[in-house]
Amino acid sequence: MTAERPRIGLVLGGGGLKGFAHIGVLDVLHKAGISPVLLAGSSIGSLIASSYALGTPVAKMRERALTLKRKDLFRVNTGGFARGLLKSPSFYAAEPLRALIAGVIPDRRFDQVSTPLLVNTVDIERGMQIVWGAPGFRNASIRDAVYASCALPGFFPPGTVSGRVCVDGGTVDNMPVSSCGEGLDLLIAVDVGNSDVQPAADVTDEGIASIFMRSATLMMRTLQHAPLSTWNGHTPLVLIRPHVSRYGWFNFDKIPTLISAGAQATEEVLSSIPLALKAGHGIYPRQRVRVSVVRDKCTGCGQCIAMAPYAMTRAVDGKATPRQSAFDWSPVDSDFSVHCPTDAIRLERTPLV
Repeated sequence: MTAERPRIGLVLGGGGLKGFAHIGVLDVLHKAGISPVLLAGSSIGSLIASSYALGTPVAKMRERALTLKRKDLFRVNTGGFARGLLKSPSFYAAEPLRALIAGVIPDRRFDQVSTPLLVNTVDIERGMQIVWGAPGFRNASIRDAVYASCALPGFFPPGTVSGRVCVDGGTVDNMPVSSCGEGLDLLIAVDVGNSDVQPAADVTDEGIASIFMRSATLMMRTLQHAPLSTWNGHTPLVLIRPHVSRYGWFNFDKIPTLISAGAQATEEVLSSIPLALKAGHGIYPRQRVRVSVVRDKCTGCGQCIAMAPYAMTRAVDGKATPRQSAFDWSPVDSDFSVHCPTDAIRLERTPLV
């Protein structure tokens, strides 16, 4: 780490329109004098990261986001459906999304950008993750890569990037921190609501799109947890989680609220940045967390013990019990609690001094 200015990377996760919280994040970081030396993203995170890396001011991003309408993004893929429901590559046509991307991202290749930029996709034919902008993958169109990263399977057709047919990177890695830590003093990652999935009623009554999006969110939550759960030996990471899980992926009327939520969540973790830099490892912010189990609700299924053996064990009556009354944890350490099938685990969090 340099004495004057640490090398900080920024990773923006996917999550539909909830990703507009990233605009609030960028606004607060900019005002705090934090200029990332690397930007990365999946899905809408790749769109906002790319626009920022290519010089779009945050105020301009906010202005464009607030004018976005449903018709600007969604148009039924009538050409695809003309071949039959099961032959269509997607519900919606590619052209509105491509036009939106072209309107905010100049026609550049990754090797023409001064700030390193990584866009996460999945090569659907070869069955592998491709991070455009990484060594060997820089001679490619940023617009094409961003479109592919936003091409949620079923919603938009796959995109072709330098001859590879790619889809949304969130299908394997919604917040690609594992691709970004090398050579940095600190990594800041933004999770827009996939870690905290709120209960939902009558999902099946809302149709196939609702069922698909709910399923995709649950899948991304699980995939996202894996790299974070083993992060402690890596570059220090500050995790920002705007409180946006209650909103749908495509709530256009909530865009101002989403931007504000991103700003608020960033303000709350700014004080953790110097602590993380000083420590040189681990995930921040850290909190004092008291764990308890509602005995009448616990069935003794053991799911929490399997997911978090460092925190939970089985009492003599067969029910779950915490190994100790309180822990000093990052947000990731307590993620297991949301997987309790009977909502028996209670957490009480207070910031560490």
